[in-house]
Amino acid sequence: MATSCVRFMTEGCAVASVLGMLEEREAAARVRVEGLREEVARLAEVLEAAEIELDRRVIAREELVEALAVSAAESTAVTTNEAAEEAAPSLAPVPGSTVPPWREGLPVTVLAPDYQRILGVLEQQRSTGHGPLRAKEIAVELGLGATPAKVEGLRSKARRLAERGWLLLEASGAFSAGRRPVAAPDAGSSA
Repeated sequence: MATSCVRFMTEGCAVASVLGMLEEREAAARVRVEGLREEVARLAEVLEAAEIELDRRVIAREELVEALAVSAAESTAVTTNEAAEEAAPSLAPVPGSTVPPWREGLPVTVLAPDYQRILGVLEQQRSTGHGPLRAKEIAVELGLGATPAKVEGLRSKARRLAERGWLLLEASGAFSAGRRPVAAPDAGSSA
């Protein structure tokens, strides 16, 4: 009987030793998993910040290209049509031009083409019985896609139209066709 007890004790020690080794490995794996989770969280924050910066850069570039196009169009128009402009000022909108406050009898054609297209999409939605659209939906309807930079650029234009009374901004943040008179914006406000 003594021999079997010694063998059991020896085997028991081996089992305990293996169990202890597995527990150590489990603890090490837990530490590694927690470290990786922290690294993933940190990288997610870095990625989010990088995406925001990219969106800002895209919008800045688009705004600069638009401003340069307007500047080039204005300088070309001044040099080639100086006499014609003196005789009769043009009512055609220029991309990037200011959005005048809506008032009765003011035609949509006073707006730059981008603004006219936004209004067109919302008018079409209203005529087919659809409700208000979010900026992302308008961007998709216009064929701009759903990239954050395009959506934010469009949202800015749609808000400008709503501020000037050309369309309605719903409480949900969606936009719908409709007009309302507004006071003229301050002289220092943006286009």
